[in-house]
Amino acid sequence: MATIGDFDPLNSTVPATKIEVTVSCRNLLDMDTFSKSDPVVVLYVQGLGTKEWREFGRTEVIENTLNPDFVRKFVLDYFFEEKQNLRFDVYNVDMRSCNLSKHQDFLGQIFCTLGEIIGSPGGRLERTLSGIPGKKCGSIVFTAEELSNCRDIATMQFCANKLDKKDFFGKSDPFLVFYRSNEDGTFTICHKTEVIKNNLNPVWQSFTIPVRALCNGDYDSHDFIGEFTTSYRELSRGQSQFNVYEVLNPKKKGKKKKYVNSGTVTLLSFKVESEHTFVDYIRGGTQLNFTVAIDFTASNGNPSQPTSLHYMSPYQMNAYAMALKAVGEIIQDYDSDKLFPAYGFGAKLPPDGKISHGFPLNSNTENPNCVGIEGVLEAYFHTLRTVQLYGPTNFAPVINQVARCAAEVTDGSQYFVLLMITDGVISDMAQTKEAVVNAAALPMSLIIVGVGPAEFDGKHAHVCVNGAFSAAQSRQNH
Repeated sequence: MATIGDFDPLNSTVPATKIEVTVSCRNLLDMDTFSKSDPVVVLYVQGLGTKEWREFGRTEVIENTLNPDFVRKFVLDYFFEEKQNLRFDVYNVDMRSCNLSKHQDFLGQIFCTLGEIIGSPGGRLERTLSGIPGKKCGSIVFTAEELSNCRDIATMQFCANKLDKKDFFGKSDPFLVFYRSNEDGTFTICHKTEVIKNNLNPVWQSFTIPVRALCNGDYDSHDFIGEFTTSYRELSRGQSQFNVYEVLNPKKKGKKKKYVNSGTVTLLSFKVESEHTFVDYIRGGTQLNFTVAIDFTASNGNPSQPTSLHYMSPYQMNAYAMALKAVGEIIQDYDSDKLFPAYGFGAKLPPDGKISHGFPLNSNTENPNCVGIEGVLEAYFHTLRTVQLYGPTNFAPVINQVARCAAEVTDGSQYFVLLMITDGVISDMAQTKEAVVNAAALPMSLIIVGVGPAEFDGKHAHVCVNGAFSAAQSRQNH
């Protein structure tokens, strides 16, 4: 899984979706004597590590209005796995000077995250401006839209007929290599089909490729049969007389007067589908349901001792609390009710000391929801004072519990994210693997965060991204 970090739009190199944020204001303070205010909105982003606010950009100035709809938009790189803190300041600007340092020009400000804007219903967030004591500063409205960068996916299939024979003792072993043309006249490989052995009339399997990779060498030692050129527009016509291509070998064409071709290649099928992104689902109304499960096994150490991963220090958060806060504060932006089911596993519960691998941290089996991440943290610390850390480290019960909830949703309206925080090796590995496989087709992701020094490699964790489970390494050090 990706590491939780801070947003640094000036230095980050991780690929990201671009989000366009549009800004409007309503009922701003009137700061001008003979006319209305001339507002401008300035966006600041919080840098990595230093937490320093840096100006990212400004809207245009709109004269004489308290309800501006700005045309100039902010285009931001969006990282789902990071908390991207934003600050919007509104100023009344004297057109003779763009100096924003004068206090009397200040009309208000708000703090939010990019995730909050995207996660709001319809991608629209309205917040009350503040910053001037004793005055109503009006409100600011954001709308977010993902910038399209050609997310279409093309699926196509080809066959060939009467290809040249290149092998001495048998027929050719043909395959297709696709190159896209570059602006400088060169070509870049973008796809290669499978090899079909000993066949001059091959039918290759259909394949899928992003359109941006297809239309935006490396010949090694293979025998060259021939080549043909086409375009995406021609391919998109589908199977027709326009998509039967002569395979030509320039060397043969130059040497043999009667040379016609080295066979033909025919497009058998062509289909284009649009690939939906995470932002598409959120804007379409999909809600994330965030569930937390915390390891209460004895290997974590006595919570009253400083060496324990569950140590309840009055001065700083322990490893579990830091992991929970880091992940939870990001995901909570996409959960509208901010109610999070929270469970523990591997502890003996009062009053009879029965071992449980899926008990609610708030002790309410009918309603395990906690209000916000702070509510989860409060329930977690309360649980540490009431249960006995024990074991073993069984994951399957909690995974199955969340999977049952996910199985009830079939309309795409909800997506479940289970965060499991643990200090070591999974005890019920066979059952956990079975639970993960059974949940693979469900609208559910599993995030496993390892804390402490115990071994926690790829053999002991499974992570799910976008509903498809796979073995992966996962480590979060605190």
